[in-house]
Amino acid sequence: MPVALPMIQEEIRTLLDAPPVGEDAPSIDAVEHTLTAGYARALALEAERWRLERRIAEVASKLAEAGESRHSELANLGQRLSTADGDLARLRELLASLRLRADEIRSGP
Repeated sequence: MPVALPMIQEEIRTLLDAPPVGEDAPSIDAVEHTLTAGYARALALEAERWRLERRIAEVASKLAEAGESRHSELANLGQRLSTADGDLARLRELLASLRLRADEIRSGP
């Protein structure tokens, strides 16, 4: 089961807020584990976006044939796609920052 998005984002922020070196610095293993979980979540979001885009295309193609229920479904799918886009963009930004932190930890003091 994938890690929930708010949970992985909070974990990344916690690691980014920690000092890069010293006693309170996270281990490279902790950073790499969180990166792996974050990338897995990003892939799950991308898959969800793909499914939503496909469903939007299906609903849109049938829109001329259907009534109001299809309009409502299309609006809902559009909102879900927009949310997934935003979630994915924020997660990618955090992952890029955490990747830089991992590089700092690996290079040492």
